[in-house]
Amino acid sequence: MGKRRNQGRSEDISTMTKKQKKHLKDFGEQHPFYDKVSNSEERTQVVNLPESADESSSRSDSESEPETVNMYHKLLATLKTVSDDETEDDDDEEEEELEDGDDVEEVGEDESEESEAENQNSEAQSGSDDDSREDDHVEENDQDANNLEEENKEAADPGDPSQDMAEEFTDLKNESKFSLESNYMEGADNKTECPSKAVSEDPCVQHLSKELDEDYVERMGSNKTSLSLKWPVLGQLNFSSTFEHAQPPKPEKETDFKKLYFHKPLDITWPKVNSSFLPPKSGQSFSTLQKELFSVMNSYKDLFYPSRMATGQGEEIRHVYCLHALNHVLKANSQVLGNNTRKRDVSADVDDEDLRDQGLTRPKVLIVLPFRESALRVVQILISLMEMAGRKVDVSNKKRFKDEFGSEPEDRPPNLKRPDDYEAVFAGNIDDHFRIGVAILQKSMRLYSPFYSSDIIIASPLGLRTIIGTEGEKKRDFDFLSSIEVLVIDQADLYLMQNWEHVLHLMNHLNLQPTESHGVDFSRVRMWNLNNWAKFYRQTLLFSALQEPQINSIFNKHCFNYSGQVAVRNMPLTGSICHIVVQLPHVFQRLEVDSLLSVIDARFQFFTDKILPQYRDAIMSHTLIYIPSYFDYVRLRNYFKKEELNFTHICEYTDKPGVSRARQFFLKGERQFLLVTERFHFYKRYKLKGIRNLIFYELPTYPHFYSEVCNMMKSWNHSDEATLTCTVLYSKYDAQRLAAVVGAERTAQMLQSKKNVHLFVTGESS
Repeated sequence: MGKRRNQGRSEDISTMTKKQKKHLKDFGEQHPFYDKVSNSEERTQVVNLPESADESSSRSDSESEPETVNMYHKLLATLKTVSDDETEDDDDEEEEELEDGDDVEEVGEDESEESEAENQNSEAQSGSDDDSREDDHVEENDQDANNLEEENKEAADPGDPSQDMAEEFTDLKNESKFSLESNYMEGADNKTECPSKAVSEDPCVQHLSKELDEDYVERMGSNKTSLSLKWPVLGQLNFSSTFEHAQPPKPEKETDFKKLYFHKPLDITWPKVNSSFLPPKSGQSFSTLQKELFSVMNSYKDLFYPSRMATGQGEEIRHVYCLHALNHVLKANSQVLGNNTRKRDVSADVDDEDLRDQGLTRPKVLIVLPFRESALRVVQILISLMEMAGRKVDVSNKKRFKDEFGSEPEDRPPNLKRPDDYEAVFAGNIDDHFRIGVAILQKSMRLYSPFYSSDIIIASPLGLRTIIGTEGEKKRDFDFLSSIEVLVIDQADLYLMQNWEHVLHLMNHLNLQPTESHGVDFSRVRMWNLNNWAKFYRQTLLFSALQEPQINSIFNKHCFNYSGQVAVRNMPLTGSICHIVVQLPHVFQRLEVDSLLSVIDARFQFFTDKILPQYRDAIMSHTLIYIPSYFDYVRLRNYFKKEELNFTHICEYTDKPGVSRARQFFLKGERQFLLVTERFHFYKRYKLKGIRNLIFYELPTYPHFYSEVCNMMKSWNHSDEATLTCTVLYSKYDAQRLAAVVGAERTAQMLQSKKNVHLFVTGESS
């Protein structure tokens, strides 16, 4: 809020309330307000302050950048020696009344801007208590004051990691407990868990200790080799690498945890935690799928697995990547603590180059998830993997985490009948804006740790986007992503239904050189981190329910792991068209396009010129047009309005009354066309009644949506089925979606055929 110059006389501050004195100290003048009792306008009260106070306040207003961890250490140190007058500002509950005639105290030059921000947050949070002690007419209805309090409340949003950072850093004891710099290896037995880099066969140590040369980095991407493999469970694999010495993965046959290089206590806890996915009394520790997935993960190669179905083996996959992530963190922290012990031993002859065991920032693992429910399950798995028999892991802020990430049974509407995959995806808390830091050290786990004191960051794309920000914003931070060594992107297909731009924005800000040092000891930083080569060492684990070009591009364009990339490439033998029970002719019409960029315009032109005229006749009523892209939906909606066609429309942004009206109009035949977006179907899964003619403007993203929408046409009068029609538009660039609908063999025939129209008939008599 801008400052006004001195206008009018100064008044005795003895008549001011505590809040008015606080505002006077922060802003150098009284706040204007209107007397609610007398309805008389009060004069603005201005008190002349020394120039230094005004300058200090101006700097406080202009300062908006989030502070680093080390600065908060300095702030906490100053809080121990603050004066009694300064303590008044930190707690309005303990504020003492100033004596009559006392001068307003100055804002000292050495008082930090962060302290003022905390005072304002404290004022905003305790404003309701202060109002109860003051006169009703004082600032109660002052609009400016209300706006200021709302701004302060937003600044103190508990979901903001920067605010969590400031809040958690007040707990010095807890912070010291989880600090890697101030802790050492406990017990002599654990020293064997941190072997020398030169002799270790641990794939984690071998991967991180590998020193790349500049020539290889310069040649990166120029000569990429590819190899096809066949595994029993994963099926067809494609291994590619730009590193000439990279070896293809091999299925792990070993079951000895010592030879799998599990860190304690995972060798003990994993069989129990994973027992629900194993046959009883089998004596195994992994399912067949988990064993092959872990073989790739433990070799520190990138992995793309596009068969992670919500109703299938999702929990199995979640358990195995949590095991790998926690194993990586425990090994890395154990190495740091072991080197701390070696460095403290003055009698040991230690080469400083052997102590390089860290990145430029502490976070090592980033797990990207779509909903809070997914984050809840991941944290529960991590906790269970840390707990041994007779020893419960000490988890800080566990209650707060359950309150914010858990859900209540009454939150879900009763009698809601939806498909199984919908129930699996939207179970629990489906808020998609969250981020949380997790610090792990020895026998303890800390939730809501500051990002720069965390080992694992669990977040949604939206939660990361709001803190990464965009170029030009004052409040943005992405340095905590600079040293990510393991990236897990789970349920990547769901981000296509949220906002894919957030995922691309995240990938563009991974493993960048940080803008600040964040208190790092550069003598402990690995050389490849200093050389800005972290992206060549990062392992990316990408799990999705389908193979989509946008998801494929993430794996092909943003994964630079020198150990290589492993992608599962299994073509669907049968398509979702086999699950349609309605007797229905399906007409697939191919678009002839020259390039991928011309597909959008070519499809619109083909639809308006060739397809739509066939359905303008009144006899072709009850026509539903299924549109996967929201941008295509807007384009068609505007075209229908311009042509004054009799239509209605539903998208993901339509409110409930609008949806009800559109469904009724369409069912009764009052509207000939109904435009529906794919994201509406994804989030609602309503059964739209009254469909007689169906047009797929583009093939659905999820193949089972094709059969679901077609089965909505199942009429109540069997004789009406003879009038049902279905038309599908596709191009050669839709090969993956087409194969998921009609099968790989038929797709090859359709794309190679000289004919542009193909007919399929489904139903009991087909």
